[in-house]
Amino acid sequence: MKLGIDRLLEDPVLRRPLQGRRVAVLGHPASLTHWGRHTLDALIALGDECRLVAAFGPQHGMRGDKQDNMIETPNEIDPKYGILIYSLYSEVREPTPEMLDCFDVLLVDLQDIGTRIYTYITTLVYLLKACSAHGKALWVLDRPNPAGRPFEGSLLEPGWESFVGAGPILMRYGLTLGELARWFMDHLDLDLEFEVIAMEGYRPHDAPGYGWPAFELPWVNPSPNASSLNMARCFPGTVLLEGTTLSEGRGTTTPLEILGAPDLDSERLLKRMEILCPEWLEGALIRPCWFEPTFHKHVGKRCAGFQLHTDSLDYRHERFRPYRLIALLLKAIRLEYPDYPLWRRFVYEYETERLAIDLIAGGPFLRTWVDDPCATPSDLEQRLAADERAWSESIASVLLYP
Repeated sequence: MKLGIDRLLEDPVLRRPLQGRRVAVLGHPASLTHWGRHTLDALIALGDECRLVAAFGPQHGMRGDKQDNMIETPNEIDPKYGILIYSLYSEVREPTPEMLDCFDVLLVDLQDIGTRIYTYITTLVYLLKACSAHGKALWVLDRPNPAGRPFEGSLLEPGWESFVGAGPILMRYGLTLGELARWFMDHLDLDLEFEVIAMEGYRPHDAPGYGWPAFELPWVNPSPNASSLNMARCFPGTVLLEGTTLSEGRGTTTPLEILGAPDLDSERLLKRMEILCPEWLEGALIRPCWFEPTFHKHVGKRCAGFQLHTDSLDYRHERFRPYRLIALLLKAIRLEYPDYPLWRRFVYEYETERLAIDLIAGGPFLRTWVDDPCATPSDLEQRLAADERAWSESIASVLLYP
């Protein structure tokens, strides 16, 4: 398999439109060639064939040094090459006129993980809009979606756009970043020079990776807590826990793969979940466990909860539905512990008024469903299935891979 960056480096014909133009790159620590060389280094090595004049970093920085959310990265001068690295997660999250003036073509080489709330998507959309408005070109160097082709969840509702919700897409959208950029180009009716340097030999339906080319590419964290392929598969569900008082495993070695709280009975909850909707528990191993976070929620307290495993022979890629699984857990908590303080009130990605769980879910419907003692899994299934059908129809024209 060849990544978009590999094809650009190997094929002079693909690079020809860059000659004589000022080039910038948006990247992060996982912006690597097939052989583990950082994209910034590889482009600089092209010399006059690619006149790299600046770089951009998203949340967590070009080097990925910022651990938690809402920790900003300043602009800086690259110590090796002396070029300016602009931060799109500092005083600004949209590119300024000064930033846009420095380049003619922006190459976007971000490793995505296939979940709507990942802020790299919003950064990409901001750049697409800005490049369209200022006559700049944008190319996406495509990469695999480790969550694969299945899609799941609800469409973000009108009026609920935020830095963790760039538009009406599903929580788990089943596209590569290049395909998703094509969808936003159509959805926003943008006019700019836009290219996707597609991958070669990408087979997103094949085992064992199901979207990630297992044993071909090394896993490099695209953000500090995206620490494994297992995390990427679980993330469309476990990210919901960021809007709750439950620990999503931050402060442990397996963030967003484990979950729990000090005052819960995991066996009791699992039994309730099996009664409510056993089919939403299928596809992965759900293992009761205990853990003690060293920072973040419930620091220093022993938590009872679960670890989700998609890394065994029992994993069934098409049957594992993490969004439904975590929604079912939240419903079970509300039924078993009716007065449990489930929803966390705090500033989330610079939003001070709206609840984090609603921002993450893309509207209040999930919280309302959880809190309604009469609402059943079939009620939620009806909503999700309708949104998933609509999404399937809307993406048919942007797919690049069989």
